Amino acid sequence: MSNRIFQNVIVQMKDSLDRTVGVVDDQGLVVAASELTLIGTRLVGFHADAITGAERPTAVGGRCCLPLACATPGFDYAAFADGNDATSHMVCAMAAVAFNEAKESYEEKHNKAAFVKNIISDNILPGDVYVRAKELHFVTDEPRTVLLVRQTANSDVAAVEVLQRLFPDRQQDFVININESDIVVIKSGGEEDRDAVMKVAHGIGTALQEELGVKCVIGISTEAGHLRELADRYKEAQVAIEVGRVFDNEKDIISYESLGLGRIIYQLPTTLCEMFLNEVFKKNPIETLDEDTIETINRFFENNLNVSETSRKLYVHRNTLVYRLEKIKKITGLDLREFDHAIVFKVAMMVKQYLDSLSNTRY
Repeated sequence: MSNRIFQNVIVQMKDSLDRTVGVVDDQGLVVAASELTLIGTRLVGFHADAITGAERPTAVGGRCCLPLACATPGFDYAAFADGNDATSHMVCAMAAVAFNEAKESYEEKHNKAAFVKNIISDNILPGDVYVRAKELHFVTDEPRTVLLVRQTANSDVAAVEVLQRLFPDRQQDFVININESDIVVIKSGGEEDRDAVMKVAHGIGTALQEELGVKCVIGISTEAGHLRELADRYKEAQVAIEVGRVFDNEKDIISYESLGLGRIIYQLPTTLCEMFLNEVFKKNPIETLDEDTIETINRFFENNLNVSETSRKLYVHRNTLVYRLEKIKKITGLDLREFDHAIVFKVAMMVKQYLDSLSNTRY
C-alpha cells in the first residue's frame, strides 16, 4: 500500500479540519498525517489490541482510532483523530470512510489478487486483461491451475488465512475469497504430473480439517496456459464439484479431467434426459427395480460384467446371479451380459441419478 494515497486524501481534507488526523499501521507507526512532523513517528499510548475488531472510533491514548477495512483478521491500517469528544469521533469515522475508499481503489488498481479475481469473475474485458497485466508486470502465459475449495456443513472465515499460509508467495499463487463457503486457489507452475496437483489439494483439505475442523470438497480445473483462460478454468472447477456431488459424492477431491460421462450428462437438457429414459425403459420404468436388484447391477458393473467375480463378491451362487440377470432382462428388456445393453443401462442409471439430484435441489 502506498502511503502517498493516504497523504493525498489528507491534503484534500486538511483545510476543513480543526484537528490532526492521520493513518497509523498496526505497529503504531504514523504513515500519513495532517501534521507532517508526526509521519514516521510512533503514536504514544497506541495499542493495536485496543482497537482490533472495532466497528466504531475507540479512544486510545488521548485520540480516537478506527481500523480500516482488511481482507484478513486484524487490521493493517487505522485512521486516527486527536481528541476524544463527539467531534473527534465523527472526524475519525469520516476520515476512515475516505481512507477506505482510497485504499480499495489503490488495491483494485495495483493488487494482483484483485486483478485475478476480476478475471475469474468475468468483471474485466478481455482486451483490458493485457493492459492491466502489463501495468502489474504480470506474466500472462504462465501455466496455472484453478482449485475451488468449497467448505461443507460448516464454514470458517479463518479458512482464507489458513490457505494464505499454505501459499505464501502472493506474487505467484493466489488465494481469493469468493463468498462464505468458496475460496479459490490459483496455483502457478506447469504441473505436467497431475498427481502433484492432487497432493496440493490433499494438503488443503488436511490443513482445513486439522486447524479448523472444517470439511471441504475441492474441484480441480485443467491447466490454463494464459491469464484470459482463468475464467473458463474457474467454471471447470465449479462443474467438477457439481458433477461430483451428483455422481460421486463420496469423493472430496474431484478433477474436471476425470468426470468422464458424468460431465456430458450434466450438460444435457432435462427434457432430453426424460425422453431417453422413456425410450430405454419402454417395458417398465427403472423405478420397478428394487434396491437389492440395483445393488446387484452396480456390483456387476464394478466387476466388469464378470458373472463369476460378481457372484463371489455378492456371496451368491453363480446360477443365482444368472437368474437375477434374467429377471432384469425380463423387466427392462436389457440383457446386461451384452456389452451394448450394459452401456445403455449404465448411461440410463446415471441420467436417472442426475434427474433425481435436480429434484432434491428444487425441493
